[in-house]
Amino acid sequence: MRLFTALLPPAHVLDGSGQLADQVAALRSLAGAERLRWTERANWHITLAFYGEVDEAQSDGLRERLARTARRGHPLRLRISGGGHFGERSLWAAVQGADADGPGTPGKPGVPDGEALRRLAATASASGRRLGLGPDEPARFRAHVTLARSPSQRFDPRPYTELLGRFAGDPWTAGELALVRSHLPDGGVPGEQPRYEPIAAWPLGG
Repeated sequence: MRLFTALLPPAHVLDGSGQLADQVAALRSLAGAERLRWTERANWHITLAFYGEVDEAQSDGLRERLARTARRGHPLRLRISGGGHFGERSLWAAVQGADADGPGTPGKPGVPDGEALRRLAATASASGRRLGLGPDEPARFRAHVTLARSPSQRFDPRPYTELLGRFAGDPWTAGELALVRSHLPDGGVPGEQPRYEPIAAWPLGG
């Protein structure tokens, strides 16, 4: 099984009026947007740690470690706001702590939720590495929702990031750490996307 951990934003911050789905519709109206491969709405998520192929024995150990990770965490107040790109290959919406100028989540004084999110991602990644899963040296974490990729040619991301720079969705509370299975495309259809299946979840701070 190909597994990763993620936070799954609730429907109202994705589909509500003026929220992410509306912003993506505006992005897709830009010139040249039809050449990008836009991520399906069902696949929008915030990856915390990717583990790759995991066998049943490793899966049991991983679940135990992630349950502990979730218990030691706490709900996070987050917001989808702004965006960026990885080179000229992919476009994403940024995820930030909604308390960026505040004192942090109640019960965790002095720890802004953006920093707490980075710590959660680091701990989830370490949980996999202790079982030999995931990269030995994970890339620098940047919380985001992938919106589009350029499958075969480079694109100019500037018009998209300029529009994303004016976007700020409603805040929400992320209360669960999810373990997600990635089913790779097998239909042989060009442009077919993977299917993501949540297979376990643990309450943060529960």
